[in-house]
Amino acid sequence: MSKACDRAYAQIRSMILSGALSAGEQLGEEGLAERCGVSRTPIRDALRRLEGELLVKRSGTQRTFVADWSLDDVADAFELRAMLEGHAARRAAERMSDSLVQRLRATNQAIGAAVRADPPDVEAFLDGNREFHAIILQTAASPRLSALLGTLIEQPVVWRTAHYYGREALLRSFGEHEELLAAFARRDGAWAEAVMAGHIRRAYHAYADAHAGLAAIDRQVAHG
Repeated sequence: MSKACDRAYAQIRSMILSGALSAGEQLGEEGLAERCGVSRTPIRDALRRLEGELLVKRSGTQRTFVADWSLDDVADAFELRAMLEGHAARRAAERMSDSLVQRLRATNQAIGAAVRADPPDVEAFLDGNREFHAIILQTAASPRLSALLGTLIEQPVVWRTAHYYGREALLRSFGEHEELLAAFARRDGAWAEAVMAGHIRRAYHAYADAHAGLAAIDRQVAHG
């Protein structure tokens, strides 16, 4: 894989996740090549990778669009995440070291500070949350799990809606991380798996509530 392709992939993926490229938007190779500063060949390769991650989709006429996830799609992704990340948490607990527990604790302390800021620092929360879950997945030491979860963790709809979470939902996430830390400190895989599965299920319901509120805002804007 060329450096130009890797750069184009990273840039387009970032634009999708940030909302700079919106759901349903058509992706033209020429326009993306100009924005990324590469030729069209790396763009085609990058779009194929993103299609494999379900971030873009191709129509019957071979036009490419940013994927538009329905609530059912997101529910399915969260259900798979609950199973896979629960298993990852069990494996991580069985392989956990004191230094990794301390690293996770420091990461969650940063998450807590972001949540308690006025207003809550959602960007810092998202960054810290991503790091917290990445450490667990790395500790689980399963390339297959990492590959499977790679397409499920960062849907752009989840990124967008996280900005509408209330402080209470963010604090619940922080608290569930604290319980995971307790399970990891005791190397209790069954406990860690149960907490992680519940954590992901709760995150889905927080997403669904925020999504409903965001849809109501969009309707109000559409009707003036």
